[in-house]
Amino acid sequence: MNLGTLLDFAVERYPNQIALVQGLKSYTYAQLQKEVEKVAASLQRLGIQKQDRVVVILKNRQENVMVYWAIQQIGAIYTPINHRLSAKEVEYCVNDSEAKAIIFESTSQSAVLGANFLERPILIGVENENGVDISYPELVNRSPGSYQRPILDENDISIMLYTSGTTGRPKGVPRTHRNEYASAMAHIVQNQYQLWESTLGVMPLYHTMGVRSLLSMTFLNGKFALLSNLDFDAGEALEIVEREEISSLYLVPTLFHDMLSYPDFGRYNLTRLEKIGYAGAAMTTTLVNQCVELLKPKLFVNHYGSTEVYTFTICPDVHEKPGSAGKPGIHQNIRLVKADPDGHSTPDDIVGRGEVGEIIANLKSVEAFKGYWNRPEATDKTIRDGWYFTGDIGFIDKDGDLFVVGRVDDMIISGGENIHPLEVEDCLTQHPKVREATVIGELDERWGQIVTAYIVAKDESVTEQELDEFCKNLPSLSNFKRPRKYTFVKEIPKSPVGKILRRKLREGDIDAPHNESEAISQ
Repeated sequence: MNLGTLLDFAVERYPNQIALVQGLKSYTYAQLQKEVEKVAASLQRLGIQKQDRVVVILKNRQENVMVYWAIQQIGAIYTPINHRLSAKEVEYCVNDSEAKAIIFESTSQSAVLGANFLERPILIGVENENGVDISYPELVNRSPGSYQRPILDENDISIMLYTSGTTGRPKGVPRTHRNEYASAMAHIVQNQYQLWESTLGVMPLYHTMGVRSLLSMTFLNGKFALLSNLDFDAGEALEIVEREEISSLYLVPTLFHDMLSYPDFGRYNLTRLEKIGYAGAAMTTTLVNQCVELLKPKLFVNHYGSTEVYTFTICPDVHEKPGSAGKPGIHQNIRLVKADPDGHSTPDDIVGRGEVGEIIANLKSVEAFKGYWNRPEATDKTIRDGWYFTGDIGFIDKDGDLFVVGRVDDMIISGGENIHPLEVEDCLTQHPKVREATVIGELDERWGQIVTAYIVAKDESVTEQELDEFCKNLPSLSNFKRPRKYTFVKEIPKSPVGKILRRKLREGDIDAPHNESEAISQ
């Protein structure tokens, strides 16, 4: 089974069902397939063959969806990267993947044209970009119309996603048709999706969450609705949810926060929205409660996973157990082992129930990759004895549910005590004057590290003394865990998919604060 065949099946089942929407333009499944076939034929005529890498540097737009499916049909490897990358980063990914072609748009034009490639790839522009060999409209309008579909095995690579590279060079994650099919089916089951589901296509297609949303909608003859202006806008997103009667959302917490905080949120009719899920970052208890109160979902799922192994665990009842990552997914089992920043722990170093340890996932999962592209040293560090070492730390409670508390390298050790940032952040965001809070460990001569909080205020009258008193009076936060220093900032640095970049805070790479406190006495 391969993904191109599954698209064919969906088209044959319900050819007139709406598959894709962007602004006022929509495609039925039959119309989508027609354009996909034209693009596939043109790509093949350009010399792109089975298992050739095609780097795609596009926002979530209809052309990106067409290109994705066209690449699947001819057996090439869809290799999407972030459209915000610099010329040097684009250069690295293209050279590393040995890409045969690059498909890009105006926002990524300067990065593509400013890069130095070991071998010049075919350059394809979506609009009227300079220096291209052919444009997307030409792929469609000058298509030979037919193409030779290669024989594909389920173990052929379908996609290669590049990790964010926040701690070093990006790593290519090759994933097979089998991996992608299994992950999409797990996503359908674990989110209880049904035939003709619909969702917002706002999670980027260079990210595993975006690809999962596209595939799950296609397999169910569902609707994938894109924003018209290509960049996320909470107001437009709410308009689309209302207009297109969107039934499910799968987003990072940041986007839920932005939608629920939109000034005119109350005027939108979101009654057809029944299922929501999040992944990619932790969701605070405050935001969980807002989602429950304002969206009233029938199903609220926390999905915990990674690019390399799509599903680790699933919590299907977030409103009942905020913060829980739940139990292993349908294709998975996990262990918690002794956390060792130097990477010397083994799958047999299992910690006890309730103890904090590194989360590792079984690579026997059909959703799991086999290793990084051209990075044996990274593969050896991450994969040990058939287990994937996530670098995340957590604990399993008395009910057998996982709670993720941070990264191995984010753990704060103050005065010999281990402090996990997420539990402190969750407490701080319960304060009515706090919009966002992020906690890191700052070096201190006496304590080794002190807990330092970065605060985005909802009400700028808030003071560090007020927050300190609030933390002192919280029964859920031990006194030694409360922040000793507060810095008020305009925003918390995040990756394009909403992950907090603590490294930037540690390096001081932030907007100028409007207020900073002295360290509070221990």
